[in-house]
Amino acid sequence: MKIAEIFYSIQGEGMLAGVPSVFVRTSGCNLRCTWCDTPYTSWAPEGRDMPLDAILAEARGHESTHVVVTGGEPMIVEDVVPFTQALKNAGLHVTIETAGTVHQPVACDLMSISPKLANSTPHDREGGRWAAQHDRLRYQPEVLKKLIADYAYQLKFVVAAPEDLEEIGNILKETGADRSRVVLMPEGTDSETLRDRSRWLAEICKRERFRLGPRLHIDLYGNERGV
Repeated sequence: MKIAEIFYSIQGEGMLAGVPSVFVRTSGCNLRCTWCDTPYTSWAPEGRDMPLDAILAEARGHESTHVVVTGGEPMIVEDVVPFTQALKNAGLHVTIETAGTVHQPVACDLMSISPKLANSTPHDREGGRWAAQHDRLRYQPEVLKKLIADYAYQLKFVVAAPEDLEEIGNILKETGADRSRVVLMPEGTDSETLRDRSRWLAEICKRERFRLGPRLHIDLYGNERGV
């Protein structure tokens, strides 16, 4: 598997925010989000090919029972199924972080799905050359329905403006997702932006009965790699 980084940190997002976790970040993505906070796994993928036993050994080398397989997009990685099964066989709690565009029969305890909204389409970045492909791939309702049916899940939406809520509502209606499993996160890569957007997003969550999701790793470490 091509791995961008493996590190031990605090889960910063979603329903398990605050849980010490080992992150295994795969490299490579089928999307090109304009605000991507890990461009080294998508816009300019980096990393090294590692055998599964070496990745597993490094993941187990930390004092944590939780492993997060993230990316990039881990569900496009060829060996993700045997790798996740090996993690489960080792007695670890496995979270998969995915955009929900691809289904594979992985072994996981929490499918953390982050469907990409229209605010992610890179109309201007790199002259917009990725925009059409990204827009075509970013929302796959049938894949989302299958992931939701097959796994314990959460839906994390990156919200840049209040207008994004209409699109989120349409996705929930089309997929039949449980509103209690929805986490709204402010878009941003610095604490000040996240704090400002969280203020109005909190009011939306109160009104719509969604969960407000912090990004603890940004508050703790800033927009840095390996944390």
